[in-house]
Amino acid sequence: MQTAAAAALAFILTAPALADIHVAHMKGTQAMSLAEQWDKIFPKSDKVEHRKITFKNRYGITLAGDLYMPKNIRPGQKLPAIAVAGAFGAVKEQSSGLYAQTMAERGFVTLAFDPSYLGESGGEPRNMASPDINTEDFSAAVDFLGLQNFVNREQIGILGICGWGGMALNAATGDTRIKAVATSTMYDMTRIMANGYEINMKQNALGGYDRAPAQTAEARYQMKTQLNNGRWDAAQNSYATLAPANNLDPEKDITADTLKFIAEYAQFYRTKRGFHPRAVNSNPQGSWANTVPLAFINMPILQRAGELRAPALIVHGEKAHSRYFSEDAFKSLGSRNKELYIVPGASHTDLYDNARGKIPFDKFEQFFKANLK
Repeated sequence: MQTAAAAALAFILTAPALADIHVAHMKGTQAMSLAEQWDKIFPKSDKVEHRKITFKNRYGITLAGDLYMPKNIRPGQKLPAIAVAGAFGAVKEQSSGLYAQTMAERGFVTLAFDPSYLGESGGEPRNMASPDINTEDFSAAVDFLGLQNFVNREQIGILGICGWGGMALNAATGDTRIKAVATSTMYDMTRIMANGYEINMKQNALGGYDRAPAQTAEARYQMKTQLNNGRWDAAQNSYATLAPANNLDPEKDITADTLKFIAEYAQFYRTKRGFHPRAVNSNPQGSWANTVPLAFINMPILQRAGELRAPALIVHGEKAHSRYFSEDAFKSLGSRNKELYIVPGASHTDLYDNARGKIPFDKFEQFFKANLK
């Protein structure tokens, strides 16, 4: 186990090519214990150097991350860097870590982090989410990366997966230091909290999902009434009361009538393929704090998307139930340099890991190398 006090001391990376490179620690981070053993859902690469780190956002919350660095960094070299987070309800030991390690193999310094209130990061109550604070988490990751003497501050990008895709676009719209932004299988969490799923829930004949009307204002009012009335009990429990488990037990609960994308979530988060004990979405006993939706319903994170100037790559699966989030977000982006890339045959969770070889890592590499220079 590593304490923040120990981490506060600059340490020398062990690979000979990295002998004079030190990782700078941000001041004022909260002391915390981090798991040092390799507990990811993906194997450790022998092509990169990995370190557990902590950093602090401007709200005073200490975040935990995994820093990945190519082993062939030359003394004095400054590399482009990418901060990665997501999926919504996941931890850095799952999808974001896989993306980060793979991009580090391809020449980038990368940081996969647990957003505030999740995983090994700080923040109380646990399993909370905020469109403001979680957007800030990306900027705090940029702060950390920009303090490293082996990172070029003018070459920092971010990558958001699922619900952190929307946060990433929001962060890149507001933080002009972010030189390129990519999303994978994105959700706009403020939109879905307010509108519900805007699709027919069963797949059509082509394996996709037809659009459907958003939730009405009256239905939204009834939902807000229920959520707000529940605050009395939540307040008595320090707002720590959790909603029921997000995902079904794949061995007991999935039937022929289970919606395909609901089954796909369960088959990732609740099986050996993607399970992690610190992930909200893997927890069989509960999920998010039950007041989470209140922060999202009235706060559209992409309202300034037309002002985004950074290059943007929006990646989504052809067969994903969530594909419309990326298609609509792409249309709204003001970036002159933007691309919507649809992965043939891929579902939403196919882009969580590479079990079916669907994550287009070559595409992400080409995008960031072209725009972080």
